[in-house]
Amino acid sequence: MWRNRKAIRGGTASAVPPQPEKREGLQPLRLLAVAALLASAVSLWSQEDAAWKRARERMVEETIAHPEDGRPPVRDARVLAALRAVPRHEFVPSFLRHLAYGDNPLLIGHGQTISQPYIVAKMTELAALKATDRVLEVGTGSGYQAAVLAALVKEVCTIEIVAPLAEEARERLKRLGYANVEVRVGDGYAGWPEKAPFDAIIVTAGATHIPPPLVEQLKPGGRMVIPVGEGPYDQELKVLRRGKTPKDIKVESVMPVRFVPLTGGHEKPEP
Repeated sequence: MWRNRKAIRGGTASAVPPQPEKREGLQPLRLLAVAALLASAVSLWSQEDAAWKRARERMVEETIAHPEDGRPPVRDARVLAALRAVPRHEFVPSFLRHLAYGDNPLLIGHGQTISQPYIVAKMTELAALKATDRVLEVGTGSGYQAAVLAALVKEVCTIEIVAPLAEEARERLKRLGYANVEVRVGDGYAGWPEKAPFDAIIVTAGATHIPPPLVEQLKPGGRMVIPVGEGPYDQELKVLRRGKTPKDIKVESVMPVRFVPLTGGHEKPEP
């Protein structure tokens, strides 16, 4: 049996186990390995982020600011800056991220779509927004249009009738830092009376007619941008400007569009 002779005192002995060998260089090596992994991860993230930024820049330049198919370009510098800043790939399903910066609508589930970037930009430009505005969006979807609006105005109120989409959009917008957006589950046709009046309203679903409750919730001088038509193949994007009263309105048709329908079973009011 092993004995520590130096521990013998007056005929008694106590056994002291051998001490483990010290490995002075091990901890620094581990720290270096962890640091290398973190640096590699940061580098990959930075490269990916730069790639997304390049994709957004290309999207804005080629399909929004200078479209090659004859569509009227979007010229509002603030709107173009917002489209360059908002990460559209965060608002589409992961398996469609590689298509995020093409000029196409994409499915987001529950029979709904995220609008193509050009239409988002054009509707935003037509709303003629100011930094101090409060805006109502009808049809939150994945939250992309709300994020673009949030970069331009003081407050965004957005309503989505499909509850799971609304909850997902709320969490997504919060995660991405859009603190000036409030999401509500409900029928957007009725608007958001508690938050009215609004400087502008953007409707991101096709309506058979202009909803009177939304007109009433516009401020005098307010603007509404809304696709209107009896079916998906005869919709026109319209801009409504309200005067002093809800009956004092001017409506301008801008271009043909195609949106998913505004749901909720709303009857067309009598003329």
